[in-house]
Amino acid sequence: MSPVLIPRPSVPAARRSAPRPDPGLLRRAAPALLGYLLVRLLGLLVLARWAHLKGHGVWPTIATSWDSGWYLGIADHGYDHELGTRTNHNNLAFFPLYPAMIKAVAAVTPGSRASVALVLAGLCSLVAALGVFAVGDRLHGRRTGTVLAVLWGASPAAVVQWMGYTESLFTALAAGALYAVLSGRWAWAAGLAVAAGLTRPTGIAVAAAVSAAALLAARRGERGALAAAVAAPVGWLGFVGWVGLRLGRWDGYFAVQRTWENEWDGGAATLRVLRDLLVYSRRPQLFLVAVSAVLVLFAVLYVLSVADRQPLPLLVFTGVLLLVVLGSGGVYFPRARFLVPGFPLLLPVALAVARARVPAAAVVLAGAALSSAWLGGYMLLVWPGPP
Repeated sequence: MSPVLIPRPSVPAARRSAPRPDPGLLRRAAPALLGYLLVRLLGLLVLARWAHLKGHGVWPTIATSWDSGWYLGIADHGYDHELGTRTNHNNLAFFPLYPAMIKAVAAVTPGSRASVALVLAGLCSLVAALGVFAVGDRLHGRRTGTVLAVLWGASPAAVVQWMGYTESLFTALAAGALYAVLSGRWAWAAGLAVAAGLTRPTGIAVAAAVSAAALLAARRGERGALAAAVAAPVGWLGFVGWVGLRLGRWDGYFAVQRTWENEWDGGAATLRVLRDLLVYSRRPQLFLVAVSAVLVLFAVLYVLSVADRQPLPLLVFTGVLLLVVLGSGGVYFPRARFLVPGFPLLLPVALAVARARVPAAAVVLAGAALSSAWLGGYMLLVWPGPP
């Protein structure tokens, strides 16, 4: 049997699969949520001070810049009806759940849609941190779950977790779906996978993880697993199909991606940029070097995750996520952000930190928090492009 399919011996079989309520989850997660909030508040304070020194406002930077403007535009005016020929201009490249939530909540609350988008992202980040903790806690105990949630909040591109972006919503849905799979709640797993598929293009990674685990469970005769396997990709397939119908061509969504110069090339463009930056360039841009370091680090962490025999759904999710991000021939600089939802890749680090002595663990977590805060400020206030 492949080692990928062998569960860790430290996780009892009943704990892995028995569907049971967990009313004490919030209580158990309190240190993780507090740690997460402290890390992100540090990032926000650094960003605010940096913005003040540069004469910028923090609110426009995190609420209305770059992709935030696209989501707000969809909430205000809906989707384009034609493909068009302009590069980087068709809003059908953006998935619908987040702008639909913005529009729905803004209709019944005061304040601008930009403010609503920012509040939704912040709330989703807390739900995501809870889900990240829950997965780590279920697999390796409370301390590892706590460290995992803090590390997720201190990941290199974590600044987008409190912006008008979809990373927090998507991570919340992905973590919830993975936790549901690990606890045998197939209806929840499928529903969350459908929602994830309506949130980001990488929702296909959540669908693949749920479907793969559900098919194996269906072979064991678990009730509801087969239906979950079939339903999981419906959200992603539904939006892709709807875009095709809207544009009157079967490859409509992929045609939109081509207008954004974003096609899957198996990683050729990624390797080419890595080679140019790390080998040939005499003065590589600091931000692109940081992005490259994140891509290499996360690829190594995936190898460690396989060697550590993480549960199959986690490996499928992060494997497909890496395949999509590293295999894209599109723009290079946002790829550290695209990997923010890949929190299971941080499990090898979280396990090592959780087993370390308290002073060593504190140094690692503080270093991660400070570096994340600095990089977040650099991404938004120095780097001239999108984060």
